[in-house]
Amino acid sequence: MIRPELRAWLATRSEALVATAILLAGLWLALRGGWFFAAVGLLVGLVGLSLLLGALRRLPFRRQIAAPGMVEVDEGAIRYYGAAVLGGEIALRDLAEIRLMRLKGQGYWRLRSTSREALLVPVDAAGAEALAHAFTALPGLDMGTVSAALAHVADQPDAVRTVWRRPG
Repeated sequence: MIRPELRAWLATRSEALVATAILLAGLWLALRGGWFFAAVGLLVGLVGLSLLLGALRRLPFRRQIAAPGMVEVDEGAIRYYGAAVLGGEIALRDLAEIRLMRLKGQGYWRLRSTSREALLVPVDAAGAEALAHAFTALPGLDMGTVSAALAHVADQPDAVRTVWRRPG
């Protein structure tokens, strides 16, 4: 009943749409009259606004699966199971640098550990959206910068952009 293009569009933006609905419900409740409904409505609206900001920052991480392999974030470690190339694992506590690269038309996260080991993870691999949650645990990381870099990775061929380095 729903066209496939519209279903795909709604699926990638579902988190932002639900957060917008919560924000609008809070505003509607705040305008019902009286101080009690205004306070509850503003509280619901603030929750909806914070959820919407987080959803918009994670939106560039949600992509169609176009690369081989699978990403898994489990117990403080990022694992990439490569189908065509070797995979690997890096613990979040050992992560020293995150770079976003574009090589041969494909976007990659280059994760480097404190022991100088590197792991290339395609941005279009299955499960790569879980990296957004993993990256938020890193000290000093600005998710707005990471999202902007990820949104513009297709603009520059063979570009490298450092999006985070461990402080100190």
